[in-house]
Amino acid sequence: MNVVIEANGLTKSYGAKTVVNKVDLQVEKGEIYGFLGRNGAGKSTFMNMITGITQPSAGSFRLLNESSLEKVKHRIGVLPDYSMFYDSLTAVGHLKYFAKLNGCRASTKRCETVLERVGLLEDGYKKAGRFSFGMKKKLGIAQAIIHDPELIFLDEPTSGVDAESALYIHKLLIDLQKEGKTIFMTSHNLYEIEKMCTRIAIMKNGSILKEGTIDELRKHFMSNISVQIRHSDIPDQHFGLINGFLESAGEQLEYRGHEISIIVNSEEKIPAIVRVLTNCKVGIYRIHVDEPSLEEIFLDDTEKSSVSSI
Repeated sequence: MNVVIEANGLTKSYGAKTVVNKVDLQVEKGEIYGFLGRNGAGKSTFMNMITGITQPSAGSFRLLNESSLEKVKHRIGVLPDYSMFYDSLTAVGHLKYFAKLNGCRASTKRCETVLERVGLLEDGYKKAGRFSFGMKKKLGIAQAIIHDPELIFLDEPTSGVDAESALYIHKLLIDLQKEGKTIFMTSHNLYEIEKMCTRIAIMKNGSILKEGTIDELRKHFMSNISVQIRHSDIPDQHFGLINGFLESAGEQLEYRGHEISIIVNSEEKIPAIVRVLTNCKVGIYRIHVDEPSLEEIFLDDTEKSSVSSI
């Protein structure tokens, strides 16, 4: 396992208020790792600590197997939750400047290539003072990748941009992953996290509630799976057997003409139901399973946490 981000007990407090609370985390090379949570959950503070913008109150971290940021700063790229640009500098001028800060020189051609990747090529020689918020966000992503870093940190990369630009950025991040980059991104946009990330951590009140792949999170939270089965006639001699099995397999069992509706607490029960029906000479025409979206998982877990904390 090639771990490129490792945090151990990372904590940040401001006086009596703990913003990030003893977070342990590992991210492997080549992942798009999503840090999901509502505004104020502690996502940006965590990222600011591991990128050197702010100092931890406790705990430790390593990036690219190094505990010293000085040794790896030229190998990482960062889009913070705010980006400051010089109004009088063009986009190309900014990229040359940021590349130099990271210890490399960027040719005009390299700058234009990166601006094209983020959808800003036509505005490459405009001064940043004329840029909209969304354009500055794209320029912020461009400055994070101008020096071709191995590890890229992006704080809310699509917040404030239009839908078309967001799709452009999504494609860019997937392309960067295919090129072998590792991406750590924060977001409160459930759709983009679900669409792109290989693994996700759900954060609330400074702590990680749950971490895993989309499928792992769904499996963890899928306690009420709604199943509808469209079927042929049920033979009279087999109805008792089928009904008894279904009553033991789930809850809220309903027969509506040629459709069975049932709630089960595990997806493993679905193939068992199908086997019983087919063994009893019932034809299966269609099966519809309602899986929880990431939003339902997220809201369900945060609501439970809120209730348990009262």
